[in-house]
Amino acid sequence: MPLAPIVEADRKRALICFQKSSSIRFRSIELLNLSFIHRSATNENGLKLDNERLEFLGDAILGAIAATLLFRIMEERPEGELARVKSVVVSEASLATIALDLRIDTLLVLGKGEESSGGRSKKTLLADAMEALIGAYYLDSGYSAVFDFVSRHLSRQIELVLENKHKKDYKTLLQEYCQQQYRIYPVYSLMKKTGPDHDRLFWIQVDVQGIKYGPGFGKNKKEAEQEAARLAWESLSPEIVYPV
Repeated sequence: MPLAPIVEADRKRALICFQKSSSIRFRSIELLNLSFIHRSATNENGLKLDNERLEFLGDAILGAIAATLLFRIMEERPEGELARVKSVVVSEASLATIALDLRIDTLLVLGKGEESSGGRSKKTLLADAMEALIGAYYLDSGYSAVFDFVSRHLSRQIELVLENKHKKDYKTLLQEYCQQQYRIYPVYSLMKKTGPDHDRLFWIQVDVQGIKYGPGFGKNKKEAEQEAARLAWESLSPEIVYPV
């Protein structure tokens, strides 16, 4: 069991409320608390431990549980389909969604810099904390308990993928496709910006092997890149609409 910082009274009450709302029970409140401590807090708050080792463990546990669930649900489906669905179900976007549902964003312990830059809403931090929570719960209560907990929250994500109703991360899908098919990375370029400062639209195109797709547009560059990636991905891989 890893060492963990002492939990103050107010923090302990918040963690107890979290356990009740998420139907999860830790024997070690300190271990639960550690799963929410981001590395940015270690430098500024004098803490010596963060959730990265728990995240490493949780990632492996999550992968095993997701694979087991898909093996049971997707009977007689080939390995390739299982792998594609699993990659979405355990993706950053999927885990961040679950973390927000559990209100993990309110429990993150962040450094001032990360806090001021909107760390509580960053998908990466939320997904990492979710994996760390899984790792902590495994250490605290064993595989059976963590399997039940993860299954409750992963089952809905699996349903969405199988029904093709999940929110796709098209930039990741396009990058993976380009790597597998061409061993290159897509290249994004800003074509123009339109509208006033308070209502700006960004127009971005993506280049794949010299062929340009788009433009995609959005209220920020990330949205525009996602839209351009969607146009390219759907054009390049019409056969890869999630199985099933």
